[in-house]
Amino acid sequence: MLRRCRSLCSKNLKRPSYYYNLSNSSGHLLTSRNAQTSFISNSQTFTSRPHSTNFRFLSYFYPNNVQKFSTGENGGGDGDGGSGGEGGSAEWTQDIIYLDEAGGVIYSGKGIRSVEPGLDDHVMVGGLKKPFSNANAVAKIVEIVKRWKWGPEMETHLDKLHFVPSMSHVHEALKEIGEIDASVSLFRWAKRQSWYAPNDETYVLLFDRFNTVGDFEGIQSLFDEMIKESSNGGGVSNFSAYNRVIQHLSRAEKLEVAFCCFKKIRDSGCKIDTQTYSSLINLFLNKGLPYKAFEIYETMEQVGCPLDELTYEMMIPSLAKSGRLDAASKLFQEMKEKGFRPTFPVFSSLVDSMGKAGRLDMSMKVYVEMQGFGMKPSATMYVSLIESFVKAGKLDSALRLWDEMKKAGFRPNYGLHTMIIESHAKSGKLDVAMSVFSDMEKAGFLPTPSTYSCLLEMHASSGKVDSAMKLYNSMTNAGLRPGLSTYIALLTVLADKKLVDVAAKILLEMKSVGYSVDVCASDVLMIYIKDGSVDLALRWLRFMGASGIRTNNFIIRQLFESCMRNGLYESAKPLLDTYVNSAAKVDLILYTSILAYLVRCQEEENERHLMSILSATKHKAHSFMCGLFTGPEQRKKPVLTFVREFFQEIDYELEEGATRYFVNVLLNYLVLMGQINRARCVWKVAYENKLFPKAIVFDQHIAWSLDVRNLSVGAALIAVVHTLHRFRKRMLYYGVVPRRIKLVRGPTLKIVIAQVLSSVQSPFEVSKVVLRAPGDSVLEWFKKPIVQQFLLNEIPSRSNILMHKLDTLFPSSAPEVRSLSPPKPLVGGKAL
Repeated sequence: MLRRCRSLCSKNLKRPSYYYNLSNSSGHLLTSRNAQTSFISNSQTFTSRPHSTNFRFLSYFYPNNVQKFSTGENGGGDGDGGSGGEGGSAEWTQDIIYLDEAGGVIYSGKGIRSVEPGLDDHVMVGGLKKPFSNANAVAKIVEIVKRWKWGPEMETHLDKLHFVPSMSHVHEALKEIGEIDASVSLFRWAKRQSWYAPNDETYVLLFDRFNTVGDFEGIQSLFDEMIKESSNGGGVSNFSAYNRVIQHLSRAEKLEVAFCCFKKIRDSGCKIDTQTYSSLINLFLNKGLPYKAFEIYETMEQVGCPLDELTYEMMIPSLAKSGRLDAASKLFQEMKEKGFRPTFPVFSSLVDSMGKAGRLDMSMKVYVEMQGFGMKPSATMYVSLIESFVKAGKLDSALRLWDEMKKAGFRPNYGLHTMIIESHAKSGKLDVAMSVFSDMEKAGFLPTPSTYSCLLEMHASSGKVDSAMKLYNSMTNAGLRPGLSTYIALLTVLADKKLVDVAAKILLEMKSVGYSVDVCASDVLMIYIKDGSVDLALRWLRFMGASGIRTNNFIIRQLFESCMRNGLYESAKPLLDTYVNSAAKVDLILYTSILAYLVRCQEEENERHLMSILSATKHKAHSFMCGLFTGPEQRKKPVLTFVREFFQEIDYELEEGATRYFVNVLLNYLVLMGQINRARCVWKVAYENKLFPKAIVFDQHIAWSLDVRNLSVGAALIAVVHTLHRFRKRMLYYGVVPRRIKLVRGPTLKIVIAQVLSSVQSPFEVSKVVLRAPGDSVLEWFKKPIVQQFLLNEIPSRSNILMHKLDTLFPSSAPEVRSLSPPKPLVGGKAL
């Protein structure tokens, strides 16, 4: 039943236009209120909100006491002089009188007074201030936010709250609001309020919510706001939110953003906790940037932040793998001193890194210490240790670890077998290598071509041709193709063992698989040549020709010279033809060496072969030789002129040594052939061209000397006779007589020259290497007719003087012929 209420004021009573009829739970009327009035009590004035707002406010806090209300038209419900509508200005008194229908007073007293939204944090119940409960406040905020989500309407309703919220209300509301957009809208509204105070827990909650939905841009934006607040002096005093940002970004692998935020926090002077440092370190390590992680670690040390167990477990392996072993060892010791138990990855990384760095003693120390902690080595650790010892050349230690690994029940892998085999093979421990090789085959591993090759090459270099061939056959039966170095090693040992047929078979197999065999075949040929096995060399060369394998001119020349040294002139002639026909040029050294064999030749048949070989050289020196032995009619010029023209064509800058060699051998040949005049012409021209610049020395009246130590036998004889003739002319015709004259002939020519001069009773005294005589004695000797005849009419014929000891004057041993340096003629049986 509607009860009408009339409010009476002791000073001025006005009828309100609208009434709110409120009753308690017993049905008694509590209050009535005009919607558009100003209630004046004593000296205080309270301005009410529109009736809809106040009604919602009252119905919210007292839902059971609002029964009904009625409204009238403009001017009021019962016409008692109140101004109606929005223009009404009814007054409220502090004392309220409650009447019944008959106008009797039911109750009088202070009523529920309105409050100012956003300013008051309570509601007046009579004379009492009744504060809003936190639960109701939070629920009201949550209701508004969930209804309006975001935007101006939500903020308008939040502004009209009939209480003053606090950050605790906002924080609790954020906990109940699940949507990130609504949460952020509420937070940003709160930041604009005068009662806002930064709260670390609120920031943490928002960062967690951004992280849940993966909105890392939102995290970064909120972080920047938080940093800005901090720089303005209003930031959070705690550091949980800062660290939470770094941790979220690190776990999301946002490397650049995380590090940027880290630097901002560090520059702001805020404290960073161990967990955050660990997150950053882990992030950089996962991104393959260990040095950046080390920088974070160094920062951690500088600020005195203690390392936790997780950080130790991350940093020690990373430092070890990056080569910073001293730093890793230091942290390892700190970890143990702090009572943390190192994990297996820590031990493993230290053992592996120190082993690879060559610190084998430290590696083994950590290895033993790990076993002391009750941990057993893994197969990977065994492999790492064995590889380290093998690379360091400590094969005995590697083999002990190998045996220990197998006893521990681990099966060595393919690569480890290969490493053990090859290392022992290369160090010459072929027995151990073959034993492990056998174990490898039994384990079902197919050896690699490199393993086969290593074993085969080492057996071949050791001269074990049977073992090398066995490995070769095993390798080819397994379908593996030997490498070039393996073929070369096998061919070398077969050549050394003179197994020509087997070497030929291997060479053909090598050719069939696509290798170029010309060089390898030539190398085998050189082995036979250097070994002096000329027959095998010729046989191998014939095989090469039949198989279409070519060799080079250098080797052909080497084989030709070997045939010449061994007197195989018939075999040498085709080789020289091949050499010349392949556009190779026979030089003066080679021609002279052939001429030297002719000088020593004592069999007529061999002389014919040698003359044929000289002709086959097609060298200009051979044309000179032929012209030298022809008559003046055919030559059409004197001998001396002919010789001079030949020597003028020689390039002495390039061929001086070869020319000197040619003159020595040619003079030997001319003397033996009895061509003394021609020999004297050759010597004269050679001396004119300064081929023997220090042979004759005139020291005015003191001493004249002739040095024939660098001459052949024939050249020495011609030089002595020709020079003594010059000395005679100077002494007799010009009257110049030196104190002494000496002939320096060395120990090898001493007998030859002494015998020649003794036949004409010379005054020269014989010593070890020199013939000496006073100038006066020589002058008297020169006056004798027999001496004049001896010097002018050539030296005695070879039948009288030179042939008495042909082996002494011109030994039959072959000269030394070299490809790179000219072979030198013999002087009294010794090569120059």
